[in-house]
Amino acid sequence: MPMGRSVDVRWATRPTGSTEDAVGELARRIREADAVLVGAGAGLSAACGPEFDYSGERFLARFGDFHERFGITDLYSGGFYPFPGATTRWAWWSRHVWYARYDCPVGEPYRDLVALLRGREHFVLTTNVDHQFQRAGVDRERLFYTQGDYGLWQCSVPCHDETYDNYEVVRQMVELQSDLRVPEELVPRCPRCGEEMSMNLRADSTFVEDAGWHAAAGRYRAFLDAHEGDKVVYLEVGVGNNTPGIIKYPFWKLAAQNPRATYAQVNATESLAPAALGERAILIRDDAARVLAGLRAKLAEEA
Repeated sequence: MPMGRSVDVRWATRPTGSTEDAVGELARRIREADAVLVGAGAGLSAACGPEFDYSGERFLARFGDFHERFGITDLYSGGFYPFPGATTRWAWWSRHVWYARYDCPVGEPYRDLVALLRGREHFVLTTNVDHQFQRAGVDRERLFYTQGDYGLWQCSVPCHDETYDNYEVVRQMVELQSDLRVPEELVPRCPRCGEEMSMNLRADSTFVEDAGWHAAAGRYRAFLDAHEGDKVVYLEVGVGNNTPGIIKYPFWKLAAQNPRATYAQVNATESLAPAALGERAILIRDDAARVLAGLRAKLAEEA
């Protein structure tokens, strides 16, 4: 935890009262804040309902043939499966991208979160790659998607640091695939070196941070600098422990360094924060959909 050895690292693990009371207190802090920084993880998309499930009935209805042939049980693990060739690999990835990025609704928790931020100074930092924030209407100038986007391809080498929109070719792959293979001519190739393209998702050292990524990173740093010492709410939603160094640990550090800040955590399965934050930490162990709907309503009625 990057907070220094002098920081009290005892933990606060109990939720802050009832969900209703905690939402009311968080609404008050947001209303009084100079700025709100949201950190959103996979739990936010998971809270969007069955249409967003990565396994179970929804997965089998759309990927039952991949399950039968390869034993794949969920969307996440399928992304790491060693498929026998490029045409099968892209049959998987095109369908994966189509249903997770293009042919899906905008989750109501995203709509609620974007709505409650509207009219307030804010920024969103997310590890999610499903493009939900953009589709829910967040200003892209206020968004940093650190781990990539399902809608982008890159050179697999990579020979250069550019990304490419994939909608049209993905649509064709989904329509024309047969027997778990796409036509060979649809396998995407790098326009510069001719090597196969890959998803622009951070999985290893080949991940491309393109010009848009660096611009977003710069805007995020500028937001932090502009509000250093201000009354800021660091709102963490659905963040687990896969990549805590991106959102969770930095938010703890930022809140610890700023006595005017509030750290708020919304998580369905855990409540955890440095005890040193004391009453400046609001821990809500509940479903993000319920919490964000309640928070939006509370802020609207008191506007």
